Amino acid sequence: MPRSKTGDTPVEASFKHYLKDIGKGRDGEGGHYRRNVERELNHFLEWTAGDRGPDTWAGILPADTDRDLQFRDLTESVYREYARYLAGERGLKQNTAQTYYAYLSSWTGWCVTEGYLDAHYANRSTARDPLPDDDGRRPGDQQAWSPEHRLQLTEHVIQQFNDAYNEHSDADQDNPTLRYHAIKAARDRALVYVIAYTAVRGGELLRDPSDPRRRGLRWEEVNTDDGSITVYRKKQQWDTASLPKPVIQPLTAYQDLLDPPSGRWPVFPTFDARSLGKLVREGLADRGLADEEIADRRDNNRDLLLALDEDIRPDSMTTKGARNVLERLTDAADIDISDANHEYLAPHGGRRGMGEILVRSFGYTVAARYLDNSEDMVRERYSHIEAGKLGDKAAEGIADVDSVPIPQEEEEGGEGDL
Repeated sequence: MPRSKTGDTPVEASFKHYLKDIGKGRDGEGGHYRRNVERELNHFLEWTAGDRGPDTWAGILPADTDRDLQFRDLTESVYREYARYLAGERGLKQNTAQTYYAYLSSWTGWCVTEGYLDAHYANRSTARDPLPDDDGRRPGDQQAWSPEHRLQLTEHVIQQFNDAYNEHSDADQDNPTLRYHAIKAARDRALVYVIAYTAVRGGELLRDPSDPRRRGLRWEEVNTDDGSITVYRKKQQWDTASLPKPVIQPLTAYQDLLDPPSGRWPVFPTFDARSLGKLVREGLADRGLADEEIADRRDNNRDLLLALDEDIRPDSMTTKGARNVLERLTDAADIDISDANHEYLAPHGGRRGMGEILVRSFGYTVAARYLDNSEDMVRERYSHIEAGKLGDKAAEGIADVDSVPIPQEEEEGGEGDL
């Protein structure tokens, strides 16, 4: 059925088509960007409707109008009012307000191309004027695991694994609780090392519920002999990523302890109790076990271990699950984080920390290859490193040619320069 593109067309009617065009996957239903844009478009629609109460925002339609928002209602002033709303009432940070307006602007541009609107009102300077200026946040300001943080975290997961593994080894090997805790500690250690040293993106390593293609790394995609893993890259294709030497032992020890029934098992399966419980109940029921027998088996075991023993394959841990694990480990390791956005060592900080190592040690070209990014992007994101090195060079040059003495810090107790 052809789309109606008159001024009377309801604005909401365009959302489905636009979101499909920007979505990922065969049906256009996946992707973080699609999900974020859909949320903001719906918020915009709610804002245009208003609260209709006394002393509140009444919306952009007359109070006596009983119809949905239509494209003929959208004007430059509507976008200007929404920009003012983003900048003020919603209490957003500068960059967030800019990002949300950009979502709306992108949809508006698509509407012009598709014939829903005659002009790109959102892109006009008068409409954008109320938006806050960019806060000047530099790429180097974003979280990157420091060598000290990396050491604290890896030392913690090593100790946690050693304690759990030794307790499991010294006791009855059939004790499900000790076996479970040993596997979990091995999982934690392997996850931290993979995030810290491979620089693989979380969405390439773990499951993304919004994108069915990102179902998480499987054991059949891990080659510890060659030191590589096969992942679905951000550029929408399968590719290999490196497993540096520090990652190999934690990963192989974890694999030996987990002993996955097949290569199709996720490397980092979910440990969520509710998900595993549902999976095991349904899996054992499909194999003909009665409810009483299923309950009995679950009472005397752990759902993860039953899934392993019966080869009932669970989903991979999600990217959100990995963040929860790292938040727990950061707290347990008593690591102090000074970060405006996260109070824990976030997964993206591991990737950026590895980027810092590579840029400082080998330069932008090598770092770009390892990070699976363009060299221009790596130069932009790690520009603070180059700036620091240039500052050092400048200081050397000043010392070589300038006869004017550079002031030194006064000793304690001195009056100093006034």
